Amino acid sequence: MAGVPERFRAFRIHNDEEGYRSGVETVGLEDLSEGDVTIRVHYSSVNYKDALAGTGKGRIATTFPITGGIDVAGEVVASEAAGLSPGDRVLVNGCALSQQRDGGYSEYLRLDSASVVPVPDGLTPREAMIIGTAGFSAALGLYRMEALGQSPDMGPILVTGATGGVGSFAVDLFTTAGYEVHAITGKVSEFDYLESLGATQCISRHDLHWGQKPLESARWAGAFDNVGGEMLDGLTRVIDYWGTIASCGLAGGVALQTTVMPFILRGVSVVGVSSENCPHPLRVKLWERLAGAWKPRHLDRICNREIAMDDLPETFGAMLAGESLGRTIVKLFGESSSK
Repeated sequence: MAGVPERFRAFRIHNDEEGYRSGVETVGLEDLSEGDVTIRVHYSSVNYKDALAGTGKGRIATTFPITGGIDVAGEVVASEAAGLSPGDRVLVNGCALSQQRDGGYSEYLRLDSASVVPVPDGLTPREAMIIGTAGFSAALGLYRMEALGQSPDMGPILVTGATGGVGSFAVDLFTTAGYEVHAITGKVSEFDYLESLGATQCISRHDLHWGQKPLESARWAGAFDNVGGEMLDGLTRVIDYWGTIASCGLAGGVALQTTVMPFILRGVSVVGVSSENCPHPLRVKLWERLAGAWKPRHLDRICNREIAMDDLPETFGAMLAGESLGRTIVKLFGESSSK
């Protein structure tokens, strides 16, 4: 194909008779998933799900071999799809990348045009990947909470797991949208970082004591939860009347132990944040907001590391060990000056 070399580099994941393994390999376009749009990848990013897939610590990928990376942004080099032409800047987040089809850790990639979103004016491909699934998830949580009536005048919003990629964007994004944000983290040393993103109060998760009654004193108007498990249990008991909890993570566990009391006596709602299968029209709408009124104010502060594909294994290990802060992006090619 014109514009695409015969061989190029990709981070491939295998699971076969030789075991589960991953690393950078040389591949051709014919080795990758089919698609009606071919792009030259500029940037990808590193998410918790990427670390699970790349190490085999979680059952993410269902097809092997597969290229890792659930986020991708780049430039179209060939297209059979209406409305997409060579030179267009595009992105995809989620949409089965690194699960059922090859993902963004590749110098070139074929995509299904039904999943492709044009990089909106106001964002570069690099900025789009700093945001990536993490920032998109935060935006989807805010959107769903406000659809149920959440508003800044109801009171402060609590963000849990606040120093991670999703949590960092939630602190920034909710503050940008006018909310007072309180942040929970186990990393007391990063309180200054969270305050620099807009948090007005930082709380150590080691000092939390929710109480065990079905309803405890209401302390927050709503919450964006990245943790799950006992954290989400406790949140249901301390959210004020008609507040909403957006559930976005499971690092603390997948079980939910609560009662119906918060829901029928305080009108509390719990909504799910599933960026993977967000409907395409809403996906486009949220990316446009992230390039405009909801554009995070502290992208360079949240993105603390830019790596190459060869650095992925080390980065995965640090993330799974709870050592990551903010966002890490993966540079494949430099950005073009094309449209």
